[in-house]
Amino acid sequence: MQPKSKIIIVDDHKMFLDGLRSILEPQPHLEIVMTAKNGQNVEKYLNINAEEGIALVVMDLNMPEYDGAELNRFIKKNHPQIKTLVVSMLHDVQTVRTLTQDNVDGYLPKNAPKEELLKAIETILGGEKYFAQTIKDAYLKGMTMQDASPEQSLSKREKEVLRLIAMEQTTQEIADQLFLSKHTIESYRKNLISKLGVRNLAGLTKYAIKLGLID
Repeated sequence: MQPKSKIIIVDDHKMFLDGLRSILEPQPHLEIVMTAKNGQNVEKYLNINAEEGIALVVMDLNMPEYDGAELNRFIKKNHPQIKTLVVSMLHDVQTVRTLTQDNVDGYLPKNAPKEELLKAIETILGGEKYFAQTIKDAYLKGMTMQDASPEQSLSKREKEVLRLIAMEQTTQEIADQLFLSKHTIESYRKNLISKLGVRNLAGLTKYAIKLGLID
């Protein structure tokens, strides 16, 4: 009998976490050994149980304190034998580019069908990478934009978030106005800081003025 592949699931939304469990637990070749709400818990677990033979970590990106991008980097640096699959609603060009550069093994949008999730897991456990078509499209778009200036690579949504940050709105206020979660806005903020090459919110505000987003 073939041994089961051990899996960890990480997502701070209980409803989605439970949904993943309900899909994966019935699979005879998979074993969920841990679920967690953020990357910090997984880091501690892997450091303590390094010899347990975890095969795959399925993770969200937007999580409090320690997000999926950070967790993927940690795993690839310290436990490179473990595969990683991101399942997230966030798949803008910069995020996809960052994760592919950090050697993520797979990437799916959260609205992917059950069949594609299982196909992605089988493909990754088989030693290959798996990216949904929407992720591939974002990656290709990012490749064509590499020579563009930072401001040219900003999406309409990123410009809107940048404008609201420059207007000194709080993360919660921006989230409420754009009908997004606080975690999503935080991810946009981090991506903007990285993409525009600034160090803090003051730098973002200066960039917003430069782009004419605010007076």
